[in-house]
Amino acid sequence: MKKINSLISLCFIVTLISSCAVRGGYHAGNETYRYSGGISSVVGPTQKSATSSKSSSAFQQIKNTTSESGFFIGIYFTDIELSEKLELQPEIDFVGIKDLNQLQAPVLVKYGVAEKFDVLAGPNFGYLLDAPDGIKSFNLGVDVGAAYEFVENFNLNARYGFGLTNLLENTAGDASSKLSGFQIGIGYKF
Repeated sequence: MKKINSLISLCFIVTLISSCAVRGGYHAGNETYRYSGGISSVVGPTQKSATSSKSSSAFQQIKNTTSESGFFIGIYFTDIELSEKLELQPEIDFVGIKDLNQLQAPVLVKYGVAEKFDVLAGPNFGYLLDAPDGIKSFNLGVDVGAAYEFVENFNLNARYGFGLTNLLENTAGDASSKLSGFQIGIGYKF
């Protein structure tokens, strides 16, 4: 029985490996902090400074965006066919940025526009590995992107992730902090 379980496990692993791909590349991340309220200056939890501009009312509107570059590497599953041109592409990615390293689990729907060109979209579930005090670890976003197979089994892929979750734990007034990012990289299908 032990040999049969080992054989089944080996077959499962080979099937997974043969139906998966890896990708990696450049990641440009943005954190946007916004606040509207009756104060003159506010600094976001991970920002050093904020810019402000007066609105037509007595309230101040403060917006600050910080950008950091890094890398991403991940694995994604292929050949989960939903229809002739539609596939499901779940992923597990690590995004390495100086202050905000993150594990991401996008669940994308891939649509074949042309023979070697696909568009992708879907939710992205993220978890900050080193979230500072006052910042939530879990975040949700929406990814949209495209992939082009330029050589058999190799593709060039690009996508943008729109952050939806307010990462501030204790928000006063209309304060929010959201993560977004752009990725461009190479993928290889086993």
